Amino acid sequence: MKDDIADTSREQLATRIGFLLVSAGCAIGLGNIWRFPFIAGKYGGAAFVIVYLAFLLILGLPILIMEFATGRAGRQNIAGSLRKLQPEGKRWHLFGYIAIIGNVILLMFYTTVAGWGFAYFYYMVKGSFVYLEPSEIGLFFDLFMGRTTEMITWMALVVGLGILICSAGLQKGVERAGKFMMSGLFFILLVLVIRSVTLPGAAEGISFYLEPDFSVLSWKAIYAAMTQAFFTLSVGVGGMTIFGSYINRDHSLTGESLRITFLDTSIALMAGLMIFPACSAFGVDVGSGPGLLFVTLPNVFNQMPAGILWGTLFFLFLAFASMSTVMGISENVIAFSMDEWGWKRKKASIISGIAIFVLSIPCCLGFGPLSWYQPFGEGTSILDLEDFIFTNNILPLGALTLVLFCSYSFGWGWNNFIRETDSGKGLKFPKQTRTYIKYVLPLIIIFILVRGWIGTIS
Repeated sequence: MKDDIADTSREQLATRIGFLLVSAGCAIGLGNIWRFPFIAGKYGGAAFVIVYLAFLLILGLPILIMEFATGRAGRQNIAGSLRKLQPEGKRWHLFGYIAIIGNVILLMFYTTVAGWGFAYFYYMVKGSFVYLEPSEIGLFFDLFMGRTTEMITWMALVVGLGILICSAGLQKGVERAGKFMMSGLFFILLVLVIRSVTLPGAAEGISFYLEPDFSVLSWKAIYAAMTQAFFTLSVGVGGMTIFGSYINRDHSLTGESLRITFLDTSIALMAGLMIFPACSAFGVDVGSGPGLLFVTLPNVFNQMPAGILWGTLFFLFLAFASMSTVMGISENVIAFSMDEWGWKRKKASIISGIAIFVLSIPCCLGFGPLSWYQPFGEGTSILDLEDFIFTNNILPLGALTLVLFCSYSFGWGWNNFIRETDSGKGLKFPKQTRTYIKYVLPLIIIFILVRGWIGTIS
């Protein structure tokens, strides 16, 4: 087959474990560590978690498999793969360019937030929070957000590290760093979970998190579980397509996708098992919103014995989690430049890095000189606008495009999708879900898209 010939000239990940960890690292990010515990705390704890897991299997997992299948069959970035697999005369690949723009937009604000994690790791090591009262820690964060030069410096560090790793090559850079960061991430989180659940007074938080009470569930909670399941894997913009293009056909994609989903979900569940007991032990509200990571938790660490140690480990864990996503998305942008324009990896890395840095500056300025620009009303910023464009528009449109492309004959088609997905040993895709995939799943994605718009403008 034509795409088999391409295998010999395309970079490949060296190991299966490297593929699993790098792909999971791309999916694992701040949404697992902050958004999941916060939403779970807001909507009922264990009952919410069960509904979330159900939606993850019926909503997020099929689209993840489609991304991997498109990448492995096309052996290109998302635009190149769609172009190669689309029927003659069709223009599916045009969305691929929008998806790559989406990756750039994601990096434009994600690098800034990742920089906050690196900054707080530094401040925690330095002991900057030790003698601060709770109100002073909140003020510290507000003042930090206003120091534009410092924000840009931390953002530049994140961009530079991501590009440096990618420029070293797929195996020596991305795969090696992915293995290190993911291994370190799991180890640090495990240590933090053990410490949290053994705190005096942690039992109430553990009970809230692990014992379901379905009477507290509402339609708003169910919708929140649905959207969290949809967004947690960040599928729809080619981040997984590119890693699918780097693997062979030894294993079926359903089994591999389940393993990656398990890794991603494990981090989210463990993050909750760390945060809920700790907040319970010190009487802190886990549903405290975006300030949970940078205001609430530093207060918790201040009250813990050896708080500097535990706070340092937490923000190191946060840095690893955010950096794994930055690295994965940067690889997608760099690979697009290499595939589409024939650039060498070094050239693609340097130009992409400069572009990402420059384009990320407005997000930093949005908390300082450009704070007057509040696109969605008082208290919003450029970050909120960029997040809205990516999360509420490009991501669901990309997921919808992939579902239609893999399901219908005017795209790649169901039979081609199944053939590619089931190639190799392992779990096969359940073919009896075809009706659900073709007709129900697109409607769910459209609902999420429309509901996201309504929620933003209302």
